[in-house]
Formats: sequence, C-alpha cells, structure tokens
Amino acid sequence: MTDGSDASAGLNCYLVGGAVRDFLLGRAVVDRDWVVVGARPGAMLARGFKQVGADFPVFLHPETQEEYALARTERKTAPGYHGFSFHAGPEVTLEDDLARRDLTINAIAQAANGLLVDPFNGQADLRARVLRHVASAFIEDPLRVLRVARFTARFAPLGFRVAPETKALMRSIVEAGEMAHLTPERVFEELKKALVEPKPSAFLRVLRACGALRTVFPELDALYGVPQRAQFHPEIDVGVHQEMVSDQAALIAPGDALVGFCALLHDLGKAKTPVEVLPAHLLHEVNGAEPVRAMCERLRCPSEWSACALAVCTEHLHVHRLLELRPGSICNVFDRIDAWRKPDRVRVLAQACEADKRGRLGLSDADYPQGALLQALFHKARGVSAAQFVENGLQGVQVGEALRQARIAEISETLKHVKRS
Repeated sequence: MTDGSDASAGLNCYLVGGAVRDFLLGRAVVDRDWVVVGARPGAMLARGFKQVGADFPVFLHPETQEEYALARTERKTAPGYHGFSFHAGPEVTLEDDLARRDLTINAIAQAANGLLVDPFNGQADLRARVLRHVASAFIEDPLRVLRVARFTARFAPLGFRVAPETKALMRSIVEAGEMAHLTPERVFEELKKALVEPKPSAFLRVLRACGALRTVFPELDALYGVPQRAQFHPEIDVGVHQEMVSDQAALIAPGDALVGFCALLHDLGKAKTPVEVLPAHLLHEVNGAEPVRAMCERLRCPSEWSACALAVCTEHLHVHRLLELRPGSICNVFDRIDAWRKPDRVRVLAQACEADKRGRLGLSDADYPQGALLQALFHKARGVSAAQFVENGLQGVQVGEALRQARIAEISETLKHVKRS
C-alpha cells in the first residue's frame, strides 16, 4: 500500500480515503488517492506532476496518473456544497486535512512505512460497522447527506449503520433547506452511484429517515404508505415494494444504473391513485408517465434514460402479461419503445420488469420467463429485413406494412413453439 515511485520520492505522502478504508475492510482497492503534506505547487510541477485542480491544488502523478492533493483546509462561505473556500499550504497538517472529510472511516491515512494515522477513530468505527461524521463541519455540506446514504447502500451487507448523532446532523441539514442548493446534475450522479450499490434500498431508507427523500425525490417519497392488494403484493406498502425492486435490480443487472433507474421509477403512478379505489391501482402505468417525466426533467437526465424510464413505466404490465398478448400487441410494444432503432431498450425493459416481479415479499427467487421471452421475440422479429420487400417491388408505406406483418409472423411462430414446449 505504498507508493515507491521516483516522482514522489522525498515527498511527505499519505494514502487516504477509500483506498485505506477498503484495504482495512479486506475489499479490493480500485483507486488510490494521496495527500501531500508540507509541499507547494511549484515543487510538484518540478517533479513532473500535472496540475488538474482549479479550485485547489490536485496533481496527477506522471507515471501512475494517481491523484496527489496538497493538504488543505476548507471554510464555509455560502450555502450549498459549492460554498467553500480552500486553503492549501505547507503549514496545513495531515490532521487538518483529515478533519475536513465526511466520515471517520474515510479519514484514515497510511504513511509510506505502512503506519496508520487515525485521529478520529475511524478504525474503531470500521470494527463497529458505524458511519459517523468526523466533525460538526459535516453540517456545512448538503452533498454529504446523499453520500452517507450511498455509503449505507454500499456497506449495508456488512452490517454498517448510520450513527444516531450523524442522523441528527443530516436532519438539521434538510430542515435548514440546504438540500435545495444541490445542483440537479450532482443529485443525479449520486443517485446513479447508489443504484449500483448492493442495497439501494438502504439509500432510500436513510434519505427518508432524515427527510431528504421528500425534498430531493418527492415522487419516490409519495409511494410510502400507499397500500396495494396483498394478492399481488404481500408487502402491501408501495414504498417497501420499491425498495425491494431496487435491490433486485442491483442483483439482476449488477453495475447497470440505467436498469436500476428504470426500476426505481416504474411505479410512480401508484402515488396518483385516488384514495377511494385503493388498494387497486388501475391505470397506474398510464398515470405514472407524468411524474416520470417530471422527475427526469428535474434531474436533467440524459434523454435515453428518460425514454427508457418512461418505457418501463408504461409497458411493464404488458411484459408481465406477455403470454396473454396477441403477436400484434407484442409488436406494438416494440414499436412504442422505438426498439427497432434502440434495441437495448428491450433488455432494459426485460430486466426492470424482472426486478419488479421479484421485488415482492416471498418472490425474490421467483421465475420470470417473460424477460427472456421478450428478448427472444424481439430477436426473431428484428431478424426480418425490409430489403426483401423492396426487392419484390414494394414501395413506401407498403414496405412498412409488409415489414410489420413479417415481424408479427415471426413473433407468432416463436410463441407457438414456447406454448407447445
């Protein structure tokens, strides 16, 4: 866990942050970040480092390309997570730098000789499986609310929990209105990272417990407390169902934040169901289109993410009932989601629907043949080429209609084989 490279030889360097934390947890170390104490920018440049930090001095090692940051302190100057001034100088100590970090488990440093520097007892919190803030300055950065929730989603399988005093500070941040200062882009980035963690449900629960879910993701918060029919949803509560769906999406499509995002938004329409018709949710797939669009617009999602989320919301019931649909209706699903031009949408739809089915009490291991069948039907239908119809002299709309009928025929034939088997 030491550097040992010529460019940093003689510098007072410490490995910090996630690399040290994950090493102590016995997890794979992916990225290594370093803090340099007692140096000036000029000394780094003279050694061949390339400066990349605009607000504070961060440098890339000329050989390893790892980040080396000069030890710095920070001071709150305005609302939001951008409202900080930074100071980096030779007089800033390692402890000063560690004190500005969010959690004690992220505030452990390792010297070149392997010795650990742990002024805030991060090792003890690692052993106790506690996510605890380093200092009261935690309250100055609203982004830390999302980060703590995301770390909970990552480490929940190891038994980590948020310390009560840290929960209290997170509530204070929310109540002070600081979450409103987060940019949509940064909120979306944190959400994407949380969705590929092992337990996205923990992310949702932590945010809800401190009031941040209602502030940042009101469409999701509105799902809690809404009942469903126990016949289809033994877990009853739509919010609980959504937590289970998100965890299933992380299992079914590991590392795929798009599938996780679509699964997250698939049932937003259930919050729109009139109270007098509960626990039924007729047309929730239609009613969900408006809140899906609103959430995607607010978060400034990429257009493809918005399109996929809308497709899963509006089509998931059709996929669940796939074997009941006529071949032409199945072809219509592919048409509506623009699958012929965007074929990966079929996979995303299939996996998000599988997460929906398995994200129910007692059904986590349930078979979901509809997912594989949907993709198989699309594969067969997509194999039909328009060229053959052009060669036969068809033109314009004639080609389109012939192509559609041929696709439906392929879907029909495939369904016959499935139903006979």
